[in-house]
Amino acid sequence: MPSGRLRASTRRLRGSHWLIAFALASVPAGLTPLLGTAEPAAAEHAPGHRQVTFDQRTAMSSPHHPVVPANAMEPAAPVLDRAGWTVTASSEETTAENGRAANVLDGDVRTLWHTKWSGTATAPPHTLTVDMHRTAVVSGLVYRPRVDSPNGRIGEYSISISEDGQDWASPVATGTLADDDSAKTLGFAPQGARYVRLTALDEAGRRGPWAAAAEIDLLGDPGTPAATADLSRTGWTATASSEETAREDGRAANVLDGDGDTFWHSRWSGETPEPLPHSITVDMHRTTAVSALSYEPRQGSPNGRAGAYSVTTSTAGTAFGEPVAEGTWKDDDTVKTATFTRAVQARYVRLTVTTEAGGRGPWTAAGEIRLSGPADPAVHGSWGPLIGFPLVPVATAVLPGDKMLAWSAYAADRFGGSNGYTQTAVLDLKTDKVTQRRVDNTGHDMFCPGIAMLADGRVLVTGGSNADKASIYDPVTDQWSRTSEMNIARGYQAMTLLSTGDAFVLGGSWSGGRGGKDGEVWSPETGKWRRLPGVPVGPAMTDDPDSPYRADNHMWLHAMSGGKVLQLGPSRKMHWITTTGDGSLTDAGSRADSGDAMNGNAVPYDIGKLLTLGGGPAYERQPATRRAYTVDASGGQVRAARTGDMDHARSFSNSVVMPDGKVAVFGGQSMPVPFSDATSAMTPELWDPATGRFTPLATMSVPRNYHSVANLLPDGRVFSGGGGLCADQGCATNHPDGSVFTPPYLLDSDGSPRPRPSITGGVPPRAALGSSLTVTTDKPVTSFVLMRAAAATHSTDNDQRRVPLAFARTAAGTYRVSVPDDPGVALPGTYMLFALDAQGVPSTAKFVTVS
Repeated sequence: MPSGRLRASTRRLRGSHWLIAFALASVPAGLTPLLGTAEPAAAEHAPGHRQVTFDQRTAMSSPHHPVVPANAMEPAAPVLDRAGWTVTASSEETTAENGRAANVLDGDVRTLWHTKWSGTATAPPHTLTVDMHRTAVVSGLVYRPRVDSPNGRIGEYSISISEDGQDWASPVATGTLADDDSAKTLGFAPQGARYVRLTALDEAGRRGPWAAAAEIDLLGDPGTPAATADLSRTGWTATASSEETAREDGRAANVLDGDGDTFWHSRWSGETPEPLPHSITVDMHRTTAVSALSYEPRQGSPNGRAGAYSVTTSTAGTAFGEPVAEGTWKDDDTVKTATFTRAVQARYVRLTVTTEAGGRGPWTAAGEIRLSGPADPAVHGSWGPLIGFPLVPVATAVLPGDKMLAWSAYAADRFGGSNGYTQTAVLDLKTDKVTQRRVDNTGHDMFCPGIAMLADGRVLVTGGSNADKASIYDPVTDQWSRTSEMNIARGYQAMTLLSTGDAFVLGGSWSGGRGGKDGEVWSPETGKWRRLPGVPVGPAMTDDPDSPYRADNHMWLHAMSGGKVLQLGPSRKMHWITTTGDGSLTDAGSRADSGDAMNGNAVPYDIGKLLTLGGGPAYERQPATRRAYTVDASGGQVRAARTGDMDHARSFSNSVVMPDGKVAVFGGQSMPVPFSDATSAMTPELWDPATGRFTPLATMSVPRNYHSVANLLPDGRVFSGGGGLCADQGCATNHPDGSVFTPPYLLDSDGSPRPRPSITGGVPPRAALGSSLTVTTDKPVTSFVLMRAAAATHSTDNDQRRVPLAFARTAAGTYRVSVPDDPGVALPGTYMLFALDAQGVPSTAKFVTVS
């Protein structure tokens, strides 16, 4: 077999279940338990200041290489002990070399498993099955390619799990790996299993029909939840083996009050504190399925954080069985989740703590405790398997033909400099297959760009690492081309298509120099840029302390009639922008009582109506908000009002409007820190315009924060993925993957698909503004909507647009559907046409270009 000598990789593991544990500056240590009646040491009682050494400004400016703190390389998921494991393979080479499957567990990267290649090579697919000989919570597989040759590197793959080695359900992860020698972490939702199977569908470099691996590891419970749903705590009570009531309110009941500032604390007053272990028992006063426990440490002090723990359950409260979860939590203030090896029926759930995480004393404390059960798909939706990408999908665009374009930077997992090329990938939404391509013919590193979906369906990408460049992707030809350079070099700018068909850009001081990122317009007829001296960037900036470097980033732009644009954030002040002639920028009022909301979202859920949510007063390291607002510009006057709050504060989240007008929000952090998975919001939420309220959805298995994306897909589902891209220094928060979320409107309670209408005819590839379409469906429907094919990056998607359509039923299953005649309502471009039935279940969309 051909072989080539390669240098062994020295890079640390990167993947889906790693965590940056950032320490936040100026966090008070809070009250410290006393030993007897003696006064605690002054250092324990006084406020503490923990220094942050990571300078994001330095990381993002020239030479653009992020500085990642040392603790960024600590895996959130522990590597499981391989003692007693065995492994089998569908094929192994034992004649011409020692290519036995057992070599992947021997701890020696110089030995390897290899499929049979002597004589007649075995054709793919190839499988490698690990038997742990015990059931454990598993959340990922670490694959180390062979180090002496590129031959056999796994390309397309799938991962399946089983409890008995016989029943293998659908894969928990699929994807495509980059053709390099770095270790790959292939994550999936944590769950109990004994057997884990890696299937190699092809060889990464197409060099032959082989598969090989040097080492295989499995990852345990990452401390983040599986696809579960929080159980209602109404009527619950809590008791503890020990609680402090003499010197402070440390009652067990505090873990159920919804207030993170109150907490349960074991007894510490008196001459002798209550020794470990300590336990706290939640009585739900009903028996229900439980699959995870979430533990929030007390806030304000590290004392009493749970270290080694176990979780047991009972139906009667007298006998508690063997632990359903056990392990050791890290000594930090983030919420921890203990995933059960399987869901259990229980009324009582007991958390027993045997060590204090930092070894500071014989104490245990908890701010809040929550329990989760299996999600009800009809209420919470469900998540599909993780789809691995050969890059971190930092930017994405939905394309006709059930495709999604994604790209990162000059590299798959890092950025820096102005290299003149970009790593891209296309996901086939029908097969989940990913193809990779390096684009260098435009001379454009498209990291941190502005994006606009053009009237003819092409994708315009501007600035970023190569700050003056502009490139166009044509989904019809699957080709990239260059267009003229912008007058003002930019990165982190905002873009939108105008009702005129031109593209407008504003802001972007991340690259190309700081300040002066005034407006300009690109014409598709000339391919040239035109300055707008009447549209200065200054009034639209936030009050970020790192102004203008951060203050003019990621603006929320909504195009309207006559070439006008409403700039409705993230600054607290809104503005009208005109783009004819020199252009103009005028005051449109404040967004109700909202402050600046950098890295929040703005989503058009109806004609001229938008929901804004999340964000914060600064780009990073200032608390995000839970607040949400509606902005109504449908009558020409801008009216903003507060609507319901989210359950979770979020910056760096992504929000998507659904065909039924509801808005789903995914991911984000309550304390935004780039390249961190700390303070992640793992539970998506769904906003209903009819009630103004948010409700929780099924939890995610991977944090989605800085550099993550979300997009509505043509079948009514949502893609959520990415996060990280933080260099090759063993970054713990690179997430080169994504998953498709199926919303509740598509599912019955047993997880089976709900019956949905189908559009059977009458949708041409192109439709003129003001035209009527004769659309046929296979069953009665009650509404039609156009959903604009959109593009997302850095929590911003100015291409989203939902346009409800007027229609009339002309015969059974036949409808006359009217396309709006105003290009400020139906912005020119590619749309997905959905039909919805009386229960709000959408059809699969038909693509149509409106012009």
